[in-house]
Amino acid sequence: MNVLQFILQNRTQVLELTVEHLWLVGWSTFLAALIGIPLGILIAHWTRLNKPVLAGANIIQTIPSLALFGFLLPVPWLGERVDRLAILALTLYALLPIIRNTYEGIRGVDAAVVEAGRGMGLTESQLLFQIELPLALSVILSGVRVAAVICVGLATIAAAIGAGGLGEFIFRGLAMVDNRVILAGAIPAAILALLADFGVGWIEKRLRPR
Repeated sequence: MNVLQFILQNRTQVLELTVEHLWLVGWSTFLAALIGIPLGILIAHWTRLNKPVLAGANIIQTIPSLALFGFLLPVPWLGERVDRLAILALTLYALLPIIRNTYEGIRGVDAAVVEAGRGMGLTESQLLFQIELPLALSVILSGVRVAAVICVGLATIAAAIGAGGLGEFIFRGLAMVDNRVILAGAIPAAILALLADFGVGWIEKRLRPR
């Protein structure tokens, strides 16, 4: 039996695990954007904060994913629900590209354009929402795209703590030494990563300033 036949025979379970995977990735990417974009805006305007914030996000990236899951398991509220724990861990890993791209996007806005806005009497909040964010949006979305792809890949590790997702097939296949089962989880995960990259990339191109 080849991989395709195995996936078709187990399509109900593959679909269920794919939905679980999407749920983990969707929430973690959304939360990372909710936290990372304001942080990127903050450090773009308060440059003294950029080094500690970016350093902290970089340090998180260096922690092995299984180790981070293990560190978070004893936390009372998180440990009760492994899906919460997985979403938090994935959110932490997704922060760096969003914070960095938001910072670079805001800082990359032409200073002359910002000064022209000030000359027209725009307030700081109006400058942010009417000039800086629209011009930096494609760069910010590029960071969100990278974060989404990171989350799709790392969400497979969440199965190690029982959080579900396509990683269940991968770990099951490793235990059984069965490549078909491994690929039944790896192939849909790879397709999800490509779709996330293509989808957010398409939006990014549509919103890129001309």
